[in-house]
Amino acid sequence: MAIEPRIALIHATRVAIKPVEDAAKKLWPEAELVSVLDEALSADRSSNRVSEEELNTRIVDLARYAERLEPDGLLYTCSAFGAGIEQAARTSPIPVLKPNEAMFEAALNYGDSIVMFYTFAPAAASMETEFSELVGVRQSSANLRSIYVSGAMDALKRGDAETHNRLVADAAAEIEADVIMLAHFSTAQAASAVRAASRIPVLTSPESAVAKLKSVVV
Repeated sequence: MAIEPRIALIHATRVAIKPVEDAAKKLWPEAELVSVLDEALSADRSSNRVSEEELNTRIVDLARYAERLEPDGLLYTCSAFGAGIEQAARTSPIPVLKPNEAMFEAALNYGDSIVMFYTFAPAAASMETEFSELVGVRQSSANLRSIYVSGAMDALKRGDAETHNRLVADAAAEIEADVIMLAHFSTAQAASAVRAASRIPVLTSPESAVAKLKSVVV
């Protein structure tokens, strides 16, 4: 009997868990998902309680732990720790994906005008850097406009997904672009509302990541 592929997910916030589980059920139902959650990562990133070096060390340590679960691939779901994830990927024997790399790659296929809606402010700089690096590698003429949706993450954390989705959709209804990216795994919950509010194609990080990981592992 064939063994189902096991994918380890590393989360820095619990609001990222359901979106990737939903994406996997839709796109890769055969995969077994195992989750590792460390909420202190997001809290310490927001408060600057510890250094970025320490946060990166913890990101790598989580990869080492997850590898002991014998997964076929590893996916981080928080977009604020790019440097640490890159270090983990360089030292891992299995495929390791950053949260947004697959979505960024897909976005370049739609055109040069790309808009990204984000709701967790500390993640913006690292995402923009990652996108810029990809544009350079691909020698693309694409440009990224990042838009912060104030109040959306606070609403989601207090359990008000409806307000979160409405705020993101309202922001999306006002823009023109070739493609919209919803920056975080948690923001993917707004995808249906955004697609209803705008005719622009909408990409989410969990859907893109699951699709890429499936192509790498299977």
